[in-house]
Amino acid sequence: MRVIYFSKDYTPHDHRILSALSETDHEVHFLRLQQSQRIQEDRALPDSIRTIDWIGGSEANPAFEEPKYASDLKRVIEEIKPDLIHAGPVQSCAYLTALTNFTPLLTMSWGYDILRDAQEGNGRKIAEFTLSRSSLLACDCEAVASAANDLGMPRDKMVIFPWGVDLNHFSPGSAEELRAKLGWQDAFIILSTRALRPIYGVDILVEGFIQAAKLRADLRLLILHDGILREDLERKLREENLEDRAHFVGRVGFDHLPAYYHAADLYLSASRSDGSSISLLEAMASGLPALVSNIPGNCEWVELEKTGWWFEDGQSHSLAKAIEIAVKDETILKSYGRNARKIAVLRANWDVNFQLLVHAYQSLSEANEKAA
Repeated sequence: MRVIYFSKDYTPHDHRILSALSETDHEVHFLRLQQSQRIQEDRALPDSIRTIDWIGGSEANPAFEEPKYASDLKRVIEEIKPDLIHAGPVQSCAYLTALTNFTPLLTMSWGYDILRDAQEGNGRKIAEFTLSRSSLLACDCEAVASAANDLGMPRDKMVIFPWGVDLNHFSPGSAEELRAKLGWQDAFIILSTRALRPIYGVDILVEGFIQAAKLRADLRLLILHDGILREDLERKLREENLEDRAHFVGRVGFDHLPAYYHAADLYLSASRSDGSSISLLEAMASGLPALVSNIPGNCEWVELEKTGWWFEDGQSHSLAKAIEIAVKDETILKSYGRNARKIAVLRANWDVNFQLLVHAYQSLSEANEKAA
């Protein structure tokens, strides 16, 4: 089957999917809408993936001229003659594909496009239009599926496809050298790996940590990733004289991520909107208990009194209280961590979950052949 994989940028998620597709019998062409100023994925595309030259793919924030982009996408389709286009997010790549009337279109939600961008105004109208032209919707959790259904997408035209993680790369372990390097051998380390942007609630995370740290001298905060809120967060910690109890690492490459999960005692996400968070699944696969905001996507994975704790979304005081509870019992922490690993093995195995996408490709191809 000849496939166009059309994505907004080139991220670790795109690399994971394209790498898996490269090992199938499909002929896969990669179409990229934009290129961020900061490289999001430094691993090269698999050799068998063919990149497409078109008007997009080179600018960080291209002017989104619908007729211009849709026209050139039509040219690409005529030249490549794909049997299937796999496109997402909904309001950008999938929408442009829908404008061409190409079928079959497998629209892939990236979570935020349905849960946030489609909830009002033009974003909702575009999502409704795109879904109405989609042959199938791939989404990563029930929360996204339910929201898509509210936008008019029938349940029988969806496949729930949790993207999952590499269970060999992300597995339980220890990182005493990293803890020693930080001087945190005897500390209780809380780990955050989300981008430092408002949507991920990192301001709530730091405020909750500050409140809890005033009561527990051994608490430490390890922050991976970067973003527009970094200076504000560092300032808040300085004002509370806690800057030496938090460490901002910045963006960490895929190969080095496991060591940080191994060094931590608890994974924390205060995200305001999420589907199945890959960072959360990585932490669970690494045997970490989790403390997360009680948004639907998180609650589908973190089970109370089994793998972790919830706190009220957007409430730093609720988060601080939850931290106090989480750090009290080392036996419970270890038990929750073991349970988290078991759930990741059962439900977040990338090698198993990817087959759902392969099956979706096949079913769309067979349906298209029957309709021809």
